[in-house]
Amino acid sequence: MSAEPRINDRIRVPEVRLVGPSGEQVGIVPLAKALELAQEYDLDLVEVAATARPPVCKLMDYGKFKYESAMKAREARKNQAHTVIKEMKLRPKIDPHDYDTKKGHVVRFLKQGDKVKITIMFRGREQSRPELGYRLLQRLAEDVQDLGFVESNPKQDGRNMIMVLGPHKKKTEAMAEARQAQEARKADAKANPGKSQNAAEASSEEPVEAVEAEASSEEPVEAVEAEASSEEPAEA
Repeated sequence: MSAEPRINDRIRVPEVRLVGPSGEQVGIVPLAKALELAQEYDLDLVEVAATARPPVCKLMDYGKFKYESAMKAREARKNQAHTVIKEMKLRPKIDPHDYDTKKGHVVRFLKQGDKVKITIMFRGREQSRPELGYRLLQRLAEDVQDLGFVESNPKQDGRNMIMVLGPHKKKTEAMAEARQAQEARKADAKANPGKSQNAAEASSEEPVEAVEAEASSEEPVEAVEAEASSEEPAEA
């Protein structure tokens, strides 16, 4: 069955409860009279409540109504927020530079309004010293406490220790701020075309490190792992 409402000549009832173009109640009128009024107003007669007795019909521009409904649905989907859990993996004896790099990723994820699952991976004899992982997770939580909070306290899971950080900022707020920042950049680029071109040329000369894949509702967990080359080898 079609989900579209019946309009004009498709309506097959002897009389209808008619609603005018501005929402005013006209009352119960014969179908022929309702169709005549629709022609006078150059509008459509649309059945808005088919199960009522008699059915309720309204005079409206059906094409415009469908267009506005589609735009509202599109805007609703655009503003829909999907909670995504990112994952960051660390070793208990991580190099300071690698720690700062991965902390930067965690900061970026929290700013985007996403949760972050922090996993400490133990190897060999490291498993006998879980306090190393616990201290590392505590340090990371303190470093990002302005952006997130500990949603799930550190716990041992086999050879790994896991902690989950939740963002202070809601996903919808982060999306709104990102859109505002993007619009501001576009406005600045339009007002200062030479400046934006010079900035683009300068950025193209610098190496870019691509670590992040865009979050989607189909991939709820994103793993971002870069093993530190300067980490100490695991003891057998």
